[in-house]
Amino acid sequence: MTNADNASQAGHHARVRRQHNRELAEDYVEAIHVRLQQGLPVRVMDLQNLFGVSHVTVIRALQRFEKRGFLTRDEEEGIQLTDLGCSVAVESATRHALVVDFLKFIGVSSKQAEADAEGIEHHLSKETLKAMRALLDSV
Repeated sequence: MTNADNASQAGHHARVRRQHNRELAEDYVEAIHVRLQQGLPVRVMDLQNLFGVSHVTVIRALQRFEKRGFLTRDEEEGIQLTDLGCSVAVESATRHALVVDFLKFIGVSSKQAEADAEGIEHHLSKETLKAMRALLDSV
């Protein structure tokens, strides 16, 4: 393998890691947003149960997302989203709903559409999402 091939492969892997990191952040802020909108407190235990991960995994993720400006944590108010975190959560939820609607439109069951959308929503381009929206709006 040449140096150029190695560099290309390394760039690809770096992009994938960034996408996965963004996907994880979107999932967390969306889950936090839903609980806050329901008037529920957001506790580490709630996120641990929702995502099926350890307490330590949730704490580490929250620390990373706090550093990135998506949320704040303190003793009195617990976990809260910043304006940036709310914006990311709403954008993610909107994409999710669009993908679910599109999948159901093409004949996928509601249950499967929800499950499939969870992975798809994070990786579609704005162009693809726009085309999905245009198709759904035209029928």
